[in-house]
Amino acid sequence: MEMGKLLILLGTFLIIFGLIFILFEKAPFGFGKLPGDIVFKKDGFTFYFPIITSLLISLILTLILNLVFWLFRK
Repeated sequence: MEMGKLLILLGTFLIIFGLIFILFEKAPFGFGKLPGDIVFKKDGFTFYFPIITSLLISLILTLILNLVFWLFRK
């Protein structure tokens, strides 16, 4: 029974996460292109460090997981 709940939770989480990525790809800035993301381009070399995107994803995941855990606690 517990494995079933875990699989449902994981599936729901993946659907929500996928929808977030689809919605933000269509936004004018999009994930990975936010102000504050660091990009260095030199001859044939590109270094990309998406610091603001990483912080935003972390914040969204924290909020979603806290909500899920709060719902399962009741």
